[in-house]
Amino acid sequence: MYEIHTINSKTEKKLKEYIKSRNDIKQKLDRLSENPFKTNGAHQLHGRLEDKWACWLGSNIRIIYTINNKNKIVMIEAVGTHKIY
Repeated sequence: MYEIHTINSKTEKKLKEYIKSRNDIKQKLDRLSENPFKTNGAHQLHGRLEDKWACWLGSNIRIIYTINNKNKIVMIEAVGTHKIY
């Protein structure tokens, strides 16, 4: 099981707003902590975002994150619509 963290307070605030507005996001984050490689349409990014991952949290909500396998941490770096790419 991976721990989920946010990279800064701005990202954390935005994620909390989405969680508050949609009941299903908390469950999707729980599934992400179980398997950050294959949950919620997870996929590895390319180009300038190489070494980062993205997944879907609902309708048009996406997150970009990195995975630290050694410490079992998923670090959320951005949350929002497709504009975060």
